[in-house]
Amino acid sequence: MRMRISVAVLLLVAGFAMPAAGQGKGSKKYAVTTDQALVVTKDVLVKQGYEVVRVENRGRDYVVWYRRGNKGRGKGKGPPVRMVIHRDVDRVVFLETPSAVLVDIDVRLKL
Repeated sequence: MRMRISVAVLLLVAGFAMPAAGQGKGSKKYAVTTDQALVVTKDVLVKQGYEVVRVENRGRDYVVWYRRGNKGRGKGKGPPVRMVIHRDVDRVVFLETPSAVLVDIDVRLKL
């Protein structure tokens, strides 16, 4: 009985230690202009309660820095987080984007 519990705990801990494939941070490609992708990204972030800190143009990439607002609770703002919008030849690719944000961006860009 004790052996089964320790094996179960070991498997559980090993499952948490492995990187998860579906926890955001994925990439999706869209056939839109970078200006349109940037406008939609900013709009989605603001509607989800984030504050867009700055947007940097780094060659073929736009780096969008954003952070969580305090939601009126007076707890301060979250740390800055980055999202990368990569410009390809005829596509825009979102990198390092949380899945909750990417879902809303996906809906808006496919209209």
